[in-house]
Amino acid sequence: MEYKVEKSDAEWREELSPEEFAVLREAATERPWTGELLDESRAGFYTCAACGNELFKSGTKFDSNCGWPSFYESVNPDAVQLIEDKSLGMVRTEVRCANCGSHLGHVFDDGFGTPTGDRYCMNSISLNFKADEQA
Repeated sequence: MEYKVEKSDAEWREELSPEEFAVLREAATERPWTGELLDESRAGFYTCAACGNELFKSGTKFDSNCGWPSFYESVNPDAVQLIEDKSLGMVRTEVRCANCGSHLGHVFDDGFGTPTGDRYCMNSISLNFKADEQA
């Protein structure tokens, strides 16, 4: 797939910290309960840490008690790309930024009690938070 933002690994390495590069470009996973955005509760938007693409509204975030920020839907269906992931001996659905192809996390259908039933389980390091200016 072609993305609006296309960069070489060398360019990404210049822009991202080693930890960000590992998660965003190599699909690593940050340790649970360590992400800075896990307890973020202000109104605003969550954007891709690599390219700034708006991904999630704060109103869709919920406490799933899984150790990573969780959302029940993306800001719009075109904001994220869903890809079948057969790594680690299981079938999961990887979530990538549709703008630059960066790995964000995975989506699961166990978001019980949410309007969609989905749990977008995102790496905190793959996101930035922009607070609403009116909040």
